[in-house]
Amino acid sequence: MSTTPHLLSVALRLAATGVPVLPLHVGKAPFGNCPDCTGNACGGRPNMKSAGPCRCPGVCHAWAAATTAPAVLTSPAWTAAWRRAVCVAYHPGAAGLTVVDLDDAAAVDWARETLPATRVVETTRGEHWVYRGAMTSHNAVRPGVDIKSTMAYARYLGPGTGTMTALPDAVRALAVKEPPAVRPAPRSVSVPARSGGGQCPHRTPVFLERGIAMAEQRITKARSAIHATVYGTFLAVLSTHGQCGCLTDAHVARLFTAAQAKGESPRHCTDAWTNARTRLGL
Repeated sequence: MSTTPHLLSVALRLAATGVPVLPLHVGKAPFGNCPDCTGNACGGRPNMKSAGPCRCPGVCHAWAAATTAPAVLTSPAWTAAWRRAVCVAYHPGAAGLTVVDLDDAAAVDWARETLPATRVVETTRGEHWVYRGAMTSHNAVRPGVDIKSTMAYARYLGPGTGTMTALPDAVRALAVKEPPAVRPAPRSVSVPARSGGGQCPHRTPVFLERGIAMAEQRITKARSAIHATVYGTFLAVLSTHGQCGCLTDAHVARLFTAAQAKGESPRHCTDAWTNARTRLGL
């Protein structure tokens, strides 16, 4: 008997609450790229080398395919996927959530001694501790512990028990491998001056200052799709100021600082900046 009606009902219920969902097939694995999307042709980012969610009508790019749109979830392509699915997954970061995946009893014991209490969902071998707030996902932050939030998916195993609490610094600290001070933009991503002297055609630093401030504000106000917002903002800044040589390391550092305050890692910032420059031919 097909599990489609049950799984789709669960998915639609979650989507109605603002939680983006997707189906998983045997082995808790996401559905792979369709022929039209092989090699990220549609703009998805399963390997984090391009920005933005998958726009394919099928179920391609794991977490990037997660959606809250009923019309997509019940479309023919997705209905075919639900027929082969064995469980529902969701994209925690897009829902403003972080899942601390505790893979065994030892990890659960550690969490109970170390982390603030929150909603707990039982898994096959351990527990998911779900906090309110998003951050960058990290695997193996300690033995048996993964962090699933942005650019990751987690299985939906039920509503869980307990009251969901705010994402604590103790969880964020698990992902920090070095002092958490914000790094300045690397010299390698500085914008070269335009040949011919590099004089800024905007003629006044006020225009540039206003542009950088608006870019910082756009990143700071983002509530979802953080990486896509950061990439789009970098692209907009570079399209306006990338050829004239008026951008300095200090300007770039301000943009990186705003992005890192939203959970982006220094590496992701550098990748987004480099991808934006490459797209513009800089």
